[in-house]
Amino acid sequence: MLLQNKGTGQEMQVWDLILTPKELSNKIPINFLNFAKKSEVFDWMVGIRRKIHENPELGYEEFETSKLIRDELDKMGISYKYPVAVTGVLGFIGSGKPPFVAIRADMDALALQEMVEWEHKSRNDGKMHACGHDAHVAMLLGAARILQEHHDFLKGTVVLVFQPAEEGGGGAKKMIEAGALENVQAIFALHSHPLLPLGEVESRPGPLAAGSGIFEAEISGKGGHAAIPQLSIDPILASSNVIVSLQQLVSRESDPLDSLVLTVTKFQGGGAFNVIPDSVTIGGTFRAFSMKSLQHLKQRIEEVTRPNSLRSSLVFLHLFCDRYRAVQVIVAQAAVQRCNATVTFNSIEKPIYPPTVNDNDLHKLFQTIASDMLGAAGVKDVQPMMGSEDFSFYQELVPGYFFLLGMKDDAIKEPATVHSPYFRINEDALPIGAALHASFAVRYLLENQAGNPAYDRDHHDEL
Repeated sequence: MLLQNKGTGQEMQVWDLILTPKELSNKIPINFLNFAKKSEVFDWMVGIRRKIHENPELGYEEFETSKLIRDELDKMGISYKYPVAVTGVLGFIGSGKPPFVAIRADMDALALQEMVEWEHKSRNDGKMHACGHDAHVAMLLGAARILQEHHDFLKGTVVLVFQPAEEGGGGAKKMIEAGALENVQAIFALHSHPLLPLGEVESRPGPLAAGSGIFEAEISGKGGHAAIPQLSIDPILASSNVIVSLQQLVSRESDPLDSLVLTVTKFQGGGAFNVIPDSVTIGGTFRAFSMKSLQHLKQRIEEVTRPNSLRSSLVFLHLFCDRYRAVQVIVAQAAVQRCNATVTFNSIEKPIYPPTVNDNDLHKLFQTIASDMLGAAGVKDVQPMMGSEDFSFYQELVPGYFFLLGMKDDAIKEPATVHSPYFRINEDALPIGAALHASFAVRYLLENQAGNPAYDRDHHDEL
């Protein structure tokens, strides 16, 4: 039997009236999921996702995506702040009073040409939503609709964070600088996972994703004819030795129990078969689960990249006396081959991403909510990953939780991973993501009423 909740028009079962607050709280996830699966809600989310997919926009260029978000918030009667960090949007649902909890979705696409032929293929050449951010936006708007329809459950304020430029642009950092975390006590986010079965989620407490940085080095020699190499100083040979030495940093100088990745992904130099070029540019990424390791490497890079032949020689003599000396290897190896090397390390546009570290208490909340919705079998543990995520910037300031949402489509024999031009989203996962978002927000607010916070804002788990 169903009754109308006077004043809201919401349906509720008679036996809801005799449940304890805890029992009613445990019913929230599945009730929210059932709401999100209604055809009018599901079709609406799918339509939003497809519109965004057709019009992918790169970091800090998400103007049309942002306008679509604001239009939908207007239709739902949800107040918001715009612009935030160029194209970002902050929505607000609830009492406007503490406690405050945030839910985040990233909006940007990738510089890829979509290879999937379907009705809603990208209309912007060289741009594609190949990481699922279009679905992330749709699910956060879905969560907003759930929360607005069930606003009587909100014992505080939910902040909807629609963030630009996750893909290397550090949009989270700029959102924070613009006040996105003002009054916020905790924040949640998810990411689509095309290889994880539909109806499953996975995460872990503590370190989940690595911190990361990028480097670029220009190795300069003296160009000349390939037939008389003795009259040249070959930067290609020097660069090759540098790359080999860089790989040895992980295999022979790092602690095997302290996960570290250093990968060279860029090698540019020369354009003819018979000409030794004047210079070669190499670049790549380094990753670790400790900010200490990342910052130490950055410091050593900055210390040893000043032009100084004596310094280069001394660095070479001490190559193996310290850990993580990537730039020392570059400068020293270049010097041995009579070349000069200059190294740049990240930039304002591409900052170092800290490790993504999940709060232990929020992990317990995640397990409870996800199990209530999907069953215990649908909640999996995952090993730390060397990929990076700028959600980590939020976690440096407040407790945060990041998890992976299963979107595997069994109809696809070989599903593509993220950042592939063949990447696809299983839209059947949209109601699950929306309901999980909304459930986290409601449950967090119920358990963390003003004056009795369960979480210390200054607490942060470290590796």
